[in-house]
Amino acid sequence: MAMKYKRILLKLSGESLMGKQQFGISPEMLKHYAAQIRELVDLGVEVAVVIGGGNIFRGLQAASSGIERVQGDYMGMMATVINGMAIQSALEKQGIYTRLISAIEMKQIAEPYIRRRAIRHLEKGRVVIFSAGTGSPYFTTDSAAALRANEINAEVILKGTRVDGVYSADPEKDPNATKFDTISFAKVISMGLSVMDMTAFTLCQENNLPIIVFDINQEDNLLRIVNGERVGTLVEG
Repeated sequence: MAMKYKRILLKLSGESLMGKQQFGISPEMLKHYAAQIRELVDLGVEVAVVIGGGNIFRGLQAASSGIERVQGDYMGMMATVINGMAIQSALEKQGIYTRLISAIEMKQIAEPYIRRRAIRHLEKGRVVIFSAGTGSPYFTTDSAAALRANEINAEVILKGTRVDGVYSADPEKDPNATKFDTISFAKVISMGLSVMDMTAFTLCQENNLPIIVFDINQEDNLLRIVNGERVGTLVEG
């Protein structure tokens, strides 16, 4: 089967790393993601990863704990670096070459973000993990995913979630919610559906970068997507 996508950006939420725990990093989930990513690398797919930090600290919740918004956002960025290091470690256990790249300089543990260097890593078959968001407060890791995907000329953003696509309403609350196989950017906005935050979403819309929302916990979904199978919901046009 011919590969549909040669270069992808995989967006994972920090919460997805918790597994069945209430917080932190589940060793089982790390292994699960590393095994799925390895299948893509073995196929010759160039893989970049952006991971959130919600399993450790959410910047948006900082205000309720008396921490100023900007400070809280930077704390959230640090959390994504911790998650990035964990994923890097899990991937290296699978024998995959990786590079952890941080938008905030931390030269002892991560490379600074230099676009051409990041692209070169991908061309050499290394998995590139982008951490620390965009390096600026007020932007989510969704925005970081959209920004980096456009910068490295990724063909698609694969947004791994707990649900198997985009629905007309929250399927966990509304039994009548219907799933879309494909949906346009304009329709997502007009229906008020949450795929990514608006900053990230607009960046993808303006640059015609498709997004596939899919269930990351289902084994082989990543492999099926890059092989061109219809999995989850495709947002485009």
